[in-house]
Amino acid sequence: MIVLSDIQDSTEKFCAMGRNYWMVSATLGDFQVTRDRGYSIFGMGSRYRRRAQRMQPDDKMLLYVRQLRKWTGVVSVTSSYFEDRTPIWNIGTRGENYPYRVKIKPEIVLREEDYIDALLLAPRMEYVKRWVPEIWPLAFFDTLHLIPQRDFSLIEGEMKRLIAKNSRRHNRRMSESKTGVTAVEPVVPRSDAEQSDAPDCVRVDS
Repeated sequence: MIVLSDIQDSTEKFCAMGRNYWMVSATLGDFQVTRDRGYSIFGMGSRYRRRAQRMQPDDKMLLYVRQLRKWTGVVSVTSSYFEDRTPIWNIGTRGENYPYRVKIKPEIVLREEDYIDALLLAPRMEYVKRWVPEIWPLAFFDTLHLIPQRDFSLIEGEMKRLIAKNSRRHNRRMSESKTGVTAVEPVVPRSDAEQSDAPDCVRVDS
């Protein structure tokens, strides 16, 4: 029988001295609040106090939204943890407002259409391999996870690949707009039968 608390505690073995790698599994509502505040602060409930105490500047966090089952970006921790009960997020199921907090800053913010579907990469994560494949989403049920650096790099690498791809596409469009030349698909020769049915000329608008 898999006990969630045992799995959470066993994540300690993945973290060496120095920078920690975390994954935050947030509700859509809490994620939107964090996003709207410019990814400047992250809060945890009282059950995560020990993990909050372990956080330090330069730790990295993957952002994951439970309802979407997608990763949305990466942030860095910029402070040690502190306690603050000022209401920010939706009140949790225990009536808490996530009093144990750290300051953060955005490192990677994906566009909504580029959010990474966890179904594509989660089965490759070392952190998930302790779960039966059919129920891997349960591995992300908890809010805060300490994950291996290898898993973090796997997801971060895919995010960087998407950003580079979008950057190349943007640069190509900018180049086309400046030169007035639009890239076209190569012409594929047609068969004699196809050519016999084609019109004698084709108008091309400039």
